[in-house]
Amino acid sequence: MLKGCAVEKGGWRESVRMRVLLSILYPVLSLTIFGLYPSLTIGPKEGWQVYSSAQDADGRCICTVVAPEQSLCSRDAKSRQLRQLLEKVQNMSQSIEVLNLRTQRDFQYVMKMENQMKGLRTKFRQIEDDRKSIMARNFQELKDKMDELKPLIPVLEQYKMDAALISQFKEEIKNLSAVLTGIQEELGAYDYDELYQRVLRLDSRLRSCMGKLTCGKLMKITGPVTIKTSGTRFGAWMTDPLASTRNNRVWYMDSYTNSKIVREYKTMEDFVAGVVSRTYSLPFKWEGTNHIVYNGSLYYNKYQSNIIVKYSFEIGSVLAQRALEFAGFHNMYPYTWGGYSDIDVMADELGMWVVYATNQNAGNVVISQIDPDTLHVLKTWNTEYSKRNAGESFMICGTLYITNSHLSGAKVYYAYSTKTSTYEYIDIPFHNQYFHISMLDYNARERALYAWNNGHQVIFNVTLFHVIKTDDDS
Repeated sequence: MLKGCAVEKGGWRESVRMRVLLSILYPVLSLTIFGLYPSLTIGPKEGWQVYSSAQDADGRCICTVVAPEQSLCSRDAKSRQLRQLLEKVQNMSQSIEVLNLRTQRDFQYVMKMENQMKGLRTKFRQIEDDRKSIMARNFQELKDKMDELKPLIPVLEQYKMDAALISQFKEEIKNLSAVLTGIQEELGAYDYDELYQRVLRLDSRLRSCMGKLTCGKLMKITGPVTIKTSGTRFGAWMTDPLASTRNNRVWYMDSYTNSKIVREYKTMEDFVAGVVSRTYSLPFKWEGTNHIVYNGSLYYNKYQSNIIVKYSFEIGSVLAQRALEFAGFHNMYPYTWGGYSDIDVMADELGMWVVYATNQNAGNVVISQIDPDTLHVLKTWNTEYSKRNAGESFMICGTLYITNSHLSGAKVYYAYSTKTSTYEYIDIPFHNQYFHISMLDYNARERALYAWNNGHQVIFNVTLFHVIKTDDDS
């Protein structure tokens, strides 16, 4: 390979050194000088001198040409031919240099590819060696996935059944749509006043039927329906079970202690919207969350005492207060969640009640019916159910129902009938949606349970087993 040319001046002399591989330069240079120009001879008398080839330390050929001074042969034809020859040799040298660079680059690529091929051969050997184990592992993975998909088979079958049910619902909706269209056409035949009178008559008949229902036995609890989310984790909210149907005021008492503020809302809609109609400041703080509004007055447990207070919203003052004899208070016998819930005032279809515990009854639940005007105890029943083990309780038709917990998984577990002075263990589950009930009261007018569930005000619907009175019944 041609490495370069050198020029030396002795007077005017050019020395060109061309280093090439021995196998390439010598034939090419001989062919170029003596083959293309056979008549060209350079003698010492003309100032030319050609030194024969020699080899460097690497074995490459070195050729030296000495030319006469420029002033003597600048116009000579031989000088022009020599310059052309030198240019061609230089061009050839450059081409060979480029070819060398390309060859080196390609050689590096070949070496890199050779290494990659070696790596691939190694991987192929590994794959060949592990082929059986890989197939076994893949087969096991596929089998495991198939096992995971097996439970989907009954689900798909259920989807088929659901699809058929949906089709049935579509048909029923079409039929219902036709019925509603007919009702709409029928309603169009009446004016507003006549329709309103029909509604009043229907309402009167409904209330007459409801009046024939005797007190029922709790069978089922459904819901809840979340009315609002507000306040702390503990509190009470209520409506008046003795108020008229047009009176839908709501009262709201946040927290279980250290407060005297009661907020009143005109309607349930105002309560949801947070529109307060009046605010009352009670003369005494309350304990617990087991208060009620009954016939226009608030009944609650006075702070750090076993005294029951009757406060009139109409005149804004206390009408009566009386101590509940022997009743524990201030977390002596609370419900399981604590919160000074020792004394629970409640009402049902038969009147007003208070539930508490005493040392005389070994901390077990005591039920007393009280006079709503004077707060005197009318009659008392001692049960054998520990007050501290009760989650919450409420009265329906003279029967006390106790939940086994205030947390998730709660259910109505125990029922005590004041009519027969007997008890039974029952199992009526309900959905404790927010996992912490701190107030649960029955409203006889609404036939529903009002609850404060971890900062959420909710309502449960109840299903009662009724016996209908007839005209023949005494």
